[in-house]
Amino acid sequence: MENATETEVADAAKHLRSLTSGLNEVLFGQSELIDLVITGILARGHILLEGLPGLGKTELVKGLSKLLHLDTKRVQFTPDLLPGDITGNPVLQEVDGRREFVFQPGPLFTNIVLADEINRASPKTQSALLEAMQERRVTVLGKTHELPNPFFVLATQNPIELEGTYPLPEAQLDRFLFKLEVTRNSVDTLERIVSHRELGTEPQVDPVMSAETLGSLLALVRRIYLPQVVANYIARLVDATHPGQSAASAGIRFGASPRAALALASAAKARAVIAGRVNTSFEDVKSVALAVLRHRIVLDYNARVEGHTPNDLVLKLLEEIPFQANATPKTLTTA
Repeated sequence: MENATETEVADAAKHLRSLTSGLNEVLFGQSELIDLVITGILARGHILLEGLPGLGKTELVKGLSKLLHLDTKRVQFTPDLLPGDITGNPVLQEVDGRREFVFQPGPLFTNIVLADEINRASPKTQSALLEAMQERRVTVLGKTHELPNPFFVLATQNPIELEGTYPLPEAQLDRFLFKLEVTRNSVDTLERIVSHRELGTEPQVDPVMSAETLGSLLALVRRIYLPQVVANYIARLVDATHPGQSAASAGIRFGASPRAALALASAAKARAVIAGRVNTSFEDVKSVALAVLRHRIVLDYNARVEGHTPNDLVLKLLEEIPFQANATPKTLTTA
C-alpha cells in the first residue's frame, strides 16, 4: 500500500479542522474530548462515552452525525429491550401470493448508531451488539445481513455506581476502540451554555463534508506510515499491562489484548492525520493510550480496595515504559 503524501494529509487536516470547529459549537468546553472522538472515527472505531446524565454526550453524537452528513439512528437502551429490537426481526408477509418471513432491518442498519445509556439494558441485549461491532454484520435465524459502510457505534453509559445499571462484559468493552470520560463543566462553560442555549432545543449545525470525503479520509489514515520503533513501543506498552511485566502492572489482574495494540496503532495514525503529518510518532501513541487502555485492564481485588483505578495504572505505565527499547525504564515508587 502506497504511503500517504504531504499534500493529501494537508487537505485532510483542513477538512478535520472544520469538523472540530463544528463540534466545538455543539459541545462547549470539551475540546480534548472532541479531538478524541474525531480520532476514534478516523480510526474506524466504536466509542464508549461515560459520564453523568446531562453532560452533552447525546448532543455530541447527534452533532457529529449532522456534520458528517451520515444516517443516524438512536436506540434508548432499557431493561426490557430485546436483541431483536436492535438487530431486526423476520416478519410474516405476503410475497407473490405466498406468505413467508421477510427480514425487517432494525436500527443497527445505519451509519452511526447512538446507543444511549447502553448499560441500562440486560447483558443479553448488550451481547447482541458484539457481532455488529466486530464483524459489521448481524445474523438472524441463520442468515447474515451486512451493515452499511461506514458503521460506527457511539454508546453512552452512566457510571456503574448509579442504580439500575449493568456492567458491560469485558468481551464487549474490548470492542470499543476508546472509552472516553465526559467530565462536568466549569463555571465559565456553564455560563456560556446558559447564555447561548435554551432547554429543549438542539444546536443547529450544517454538514462540513460528504460521505465520500469521509470515506477518503478513512482510507488515508490506513496509509499513514507507522515507523518500526513506534510499532515496537506499542508492543512493549501493551505487554507491560500484564502482571509481572512491569513495575506499574502490580495490581493488574488481566492486561490488554492484541486488539488493544491494533487500536493504538490505528488511533495513532488518525492522530497524525489530524496534526497534518504523514507518519506517526511516540507522542501520538501516548496521547491516545489512556482512551485505548483504560477499559481493557482488569484490576485485582487489593488494587480496588486501595482505591486504584485503571487510569492510575495506565498513567504509571506511560511514565515507566521508555520510547526506545534500549532505554532505561523509569523507576516507580509504590504507594
